[in-house]
Amino acid sequence: MIVRPEGGPRVVVGVDDSPGARCALSWAIGEARLRGLALLVVHAAPLPPHVSAAGQIGCGITEALRAAGAELIARTLAEVAGGTPHGVEMTALALVGEPGATLVRLARDDDILVVGHGHRSLLSRIIRPSVRLHCARRTRATLVCVRPPSFDSLLDSLTIPDHPELAASDPPLLRRLAWRRRRTV
Repeated sequence: MIVRPEGGPRVVVGVDDSPGARCALSWAIGEARLRGLALLVVHAAPLPPHVSAAGQIGCGITEALRAAGAELIARTLAEVAGGTPHGVEMTALALVGEPGATLVRLARDDDILVVGHGHRSLLSRIIRPSVRLHCARRTRATLVCVRPPSFDSLLDSLTIPDHPELAASDPPLLRRLAWRRRRTV
């Protein structure tokens, strides 16, 4: 059972190891800073089906999932904000459970719930339900879905307004960006 702390509204953000989650975390940090709200960073790992079917809950698997989730949160915070964000009261939770249901339970009516929006294959959507859609159907909090920027907008942001030829004259940079684009698609 999850006990909700008393207090005012918060920004609750769900993270995993995806580009959409990184963008959602970045947006949530900015929103918490802008509004002066507390930030709750949550990673929820679903229990593997073979473990729950075998009834092996107490054999250390949940502790390993929580530890891996805490490490993922720390790594994602380091990538996005360089560690714990300054000027924001932050709490991190690594939990075991279905991600969508966990986020809906944690988010109160006056909270802002932030999730990433990514692209997944049909098989991936069949095997693992969408957290974003689960939250959209069931949460009472304000839901914000953050989509990663498109490749074209990233290239446009590299162009310096006074010197548009500078970005285009850096072929190694463009090759690295194109390689990243192919790797994430």
